[in-house]
Amino acid sequence: MTEAGGTFPKTKRLLRHADFQQVYQQGRRQFTGNMTVFFLRRGAEDVSDACSLRVGLTVGKVLGGAVERNRIKRRMREAIRLSWPAKSSAVDVVFNPRKSVSQLPFAELRAEVERGLRLAMQHAREAKAEAL
Repeated sequence: MTEAGGTFPKTKRLLRHADFQQVYQQGRRQFTGNMTVFFLRRGAEDVSDACSLRVGLTVGKVLGGAVERNRIKRRMREAIRLSWPAKSSAVDVVFNPRKSVSQLPFAELRAEVERGLRLAMQHAREAKAEAL
């Protein structure tokens, strides 16, 4: 997904409130230094793009005004876009950044996003193995 032009297509994003709620309620969470990563492996009954990773962001008002929140979202989306795994599976991931993300150098932010995606994919594979 690192093509020129730098898009983050809607097919790769979580967009519906119900999808976010499902990840929060049924999924697992992993804490990294500056964010919390929620993830849920999608089942076979989910027919919407069944074999791809989808990512969502939640940036609450506690992180600042609209300008600051939008800046955090832009930085997070770019870090996610650049850190997109080559091989993905049917996993929904939600990143919930902390206030410290706004001051984090971009290289560190990208490394932390990569780590969060890697952990989510790894735990999803383990959950799949346990289910079988």
